Amino acid sequence: MEKSFEPAQIESTWYARWEASGVFKPSSHGDPYCILLPPPNVTGTLHMGHAFQQTVMDMLVRYQRMRGMDTLWQVGTDHAGIATQKIVENQLAAEGKSRHDLGREPFVERVWRWKEESGSTITNQMRRLGVAADWSRERFTMDEGLSAAVRKVFVDWYRAGLIYRGNRLVNWDPALGTAVSDLEVDNVERDGHLWSIRYPVTGSDESLVVATTRPETMLGDVAVAVHPEDERYAHLVGKTLTLPLTGRQIPVIADDYVDREFGTGCVKITPAHDFNDYAIGQRHQLAPITVFTLDAKVNENGPDKYRGLDRYEARKAVLADLEAAGLLVETKPHKLKVPVSQRSGAVIEPLLTDQWFLDLTRDTLPDGRPGGRKAITEPALEAVRGGDIKFVPENWSTTYTQWLENIQDWCVSRQLWWGHQIPAWYDEAGNIFVGEDEADARAHADIEPVGALKRDEDVLDTWFSSALWPFSTLGWPLDGPVANEHGAVVADWSHDQRFLPSAVLVTGFDIIFFWVARMVMATKYFTGKVPFREVYINAIVRDAEGQKMSKSKGNTLDPLDLIDGIALEPLVAKSTRSLLLPQEREKVEKRVRRDYPNGITAIGTDALRFTFAALASYSRTINFDIKRAEGYKAFCNKLWNAARFVLMNLPEGRIEAPAGGPATEAERWILTRLKQTLGEVEQHFASYRFDLLAQALYEFVWNEYCDWFLELSKPALNGDDATAAASTRHTLLVVLETVLRALHPIIPFITEEIWQSVGPKLGLTEAELILRPWPQADAIAADEAATAEIEWFKAVLSGVRRIRAEMNIAPGKTIPLLLADGDASDHARAAKFATQIAFLARVEAPAWIEPGADEPAAAAAVVGTLRVLIPLAGLIDLTAEKARLAKEIARIEGEIKKCEGKLGNANFVANAPAEVVAQERQRIVDWNTTLAALREQQAKLG
Repeated sequence: MEKSFEPAQIESTWYARWEASGVFKPSSHGDPYCILLPPPNVTGTLHMGHAFQQTVMDMLVRYQRMRGMDTLWQVGTDHAGIATQKIVENQLAAEGKSRHDLGREPFVERVWRWKEESGSTITNQMRRLGVAADWSRERFTMDEGLSAAVRKVFVDWYRAGLIYRGNRLVNWDPALGTAVSDLEVDNVERDGHLWSIRYPVTGSDESLVVATTRPETMLGDVAVAVHPEDERYAHLVGKTLTLPLTGRQIPVIADDYVDREFGTGCVKITPAHDFNDYAIGQRHQLAPITVFTLDAKVNENGPDKYRGLDRYEARKAVLADLEAAGLLVETKPHKLKVPVSQRSGAVIEPLLTDQWFLDLTRDTLPDGRPGGRKAITEPALEAVRGGDIKFVPENWSTTYTQWLENIQDWCVSRQLWWGHQIPAWYDEAGNIFVGEDEADARAHADIEPVGALKRDEDVLDTWFSSALWPFSTLGWPLDGPVANEHGAVVADWSHDQRFLPSAVLVTGFDIIFFWVARMVMATKYFTGKVPFREVYINAIVRDAEGQKMSKSKGNTLDPLDLIDGIALEPLVAKSTRSLLLPQEREKVEKRVRRDYPNGITAIGTDALRFTFAALASYSRTINFDIKRAEGYKAFCNKLWNAARFVLMNLPEGRIEAPAGGPATEAERWILTRLKQTLGEVEQHFASYRFDLLAQALYEFVWNEYCDWFLELSKPALNGDDATAAASTRHTLLVVLETVLRALHPIIPFITEEIWQSVGPKLGLTEAELILRPWPQADAIAADEAATAEIEWFKAVLSGVRRIRAEMNIAPGKTIPLLLADGDASDHARAAKFATQIAFLARVEAPAWIEPGADEPAAAAAVVGTLRVLIPLAGLIDLTAEKARLAKEIARIEGEIKKCEGKLGNANFVANAPAEVVAQERQRIVDWNTTLAALREQQAKLG
């Protein structure tokens, strides 16, 4: 092994070797275990959320492979309709062209070229993270196999009466010219105004005053609503108002939606441009009036004066004319939430357009067939309610069910060119024909088409193909091999459907609605199975201060910058490149220079992965602090140095197991603790408590193996007992090899590199650690008696070392050690461990103070009823020792209060496992024993 751990030198070598060997592929042996990668956008680059989520998935896959499972980590990328089209359109704009200059087919061909040239960025970055995925089965949501699945699903749902075309209100992005999903809309707080406008009552001197933040939409008003119990306006309900600037007559209606305490209690109703108003309009059978074009300009339904004006230009003109007419009552500042497209930055316009929808709300269709609620929504609800799918943490199942119980029909069409073009055709009379191709559409037609057929130009929502990911990636709907564009087989449904359901879906809570629920709906409908057995909802990664990471805020961290390191100036440039508010640059730059004065030092992939594991609790969010990552880099260094120590103390050749088992109590103690740790790790894997798993391994490796066992081994290694020395060498090696296996799912690179030097010494035949089985806790013998002996020895040694440190006694100085009180077992142990205590604590041979004899003034540590004394004469400041004792007494009093607090909590006593309650009660007894001894020692010092 090299003298120091250098991550960069080993990571690329090992990953390339693993991937080339095919070890990431399913083995066809053992029970199937599958994880689906949430497909990242093909346009994307690896961010901290990806890195965190993929570390969790990789830990699970590596762990289950080592346990003998037939593992498949199904990976691939999403075609990301809007994002990808926008990138290529921006390229064309730089050339002075638009997609319309090229035409649809040449434009789509250009997007494919971009994908081939630049679409593998994120998958290459995933390799840097160490993901043990089967890249030979990598899929793309627009590859031919997945496209065939998309066409079949659309056609089957259409023929079942569940997909329909209708004129409905959608989120419209006027810059991109397409409908977008709720997920692609951010509600941004902005400073605006609230305008109060007077609407005259027809044929009367009366009027109503309405308040609006969007006065330009009044051109499409069809009513004014008041609360049915509002006495102020009861006499006007049913009468008409003259809509200012248009002269149209609109009714006053009563509806419970109106909050009579807010503003004037009167609400203008514009069903064609507001989702709440649309619902009110449907209840009252009010015909909506659309007043904007697809590019957000006033259309022919507006008065001549405003036609062709952009919506914000129209706003200015409308307000000027209202003021001139004396109808603008008030203008006041107002903060409001504005829906903004994530993709274009344009303000979303609710707009009535012709779109394709998936029915999720009807119980029965007009012809008697099951509607979408019965056929799609309710089976998805029952999958979770009935326990076929479990959420971790469990509370997220409520979020899932509440959304499905209140679901709306899904708008599945988008007005783009890049994506799955909808398999529907129109004849010259406007009749619709749906099929997997034009011939199939004609063959299934109920009527003869009028004239030529023209294909629908819309594409499907990106989430439509993503909803099929659990089964389409396995080869459905074909019942044989599916090949990629290179002719290589990537799936075979007849063989691969064994991976459905997958074991667990690891994803964020923000897409429970948009992806998780839709996968359940589609998979249940088309395969009869659930897509996955468990859904682990991972936390969202935030910065060290708990702020959401965002390029527009300049507080993101690039995982590769943590792995490889980055100098200060490039880091400043990267952090300030995409700020939403340019005026924030100085503030962001100042923070970066303060937090990273020397840039970011490379920590390597393993340290980053260990950090993510240590943070992966059930919390909704986690704060990423680079200082913790630096701490786990130190852990990797400690593991590396421990391995070097072990190897340097071994002779040449294979290290054989001792004939009679471990010869020393220290060996039997470390093996017992290893057994306990492995048991804990397996429990935490099962419950997805990766933070506790990482903590258990960290504490065992750092504290017990490195800090204690390596020290405890030195007397045997340096002593005259050849049997003890040989046995200790073997145990050092066995525990190291075992812990490398246990750590491998978290930190694969360093463990593999160290194992190459360790495995052969034990005569292991596998070429690589990744091929070794998971260590079985049951295969390790526990020795509780030896553990009790060593824990006593550790406590004595720790007490001496603590006194040395707190009293500032030079580590190399040999000092006297006295023992007082204690019982027969303390006397026996002191005699047995005398040589080791003297060697490791740098003390003279321990001497006992007889009962009743005078004691010198001394600093004391307490182990049960035994007092461990360091005489003060010539070594210790009496005042300082009194202060130390007072501090230790206060600490133990605090521990006792904690225990008493737990035991005084009726819920804890009633609900905690019996052994945990018993443990707390025993802790109080032990703490009180220690406290009494310390107080006695304090009294002796005066």
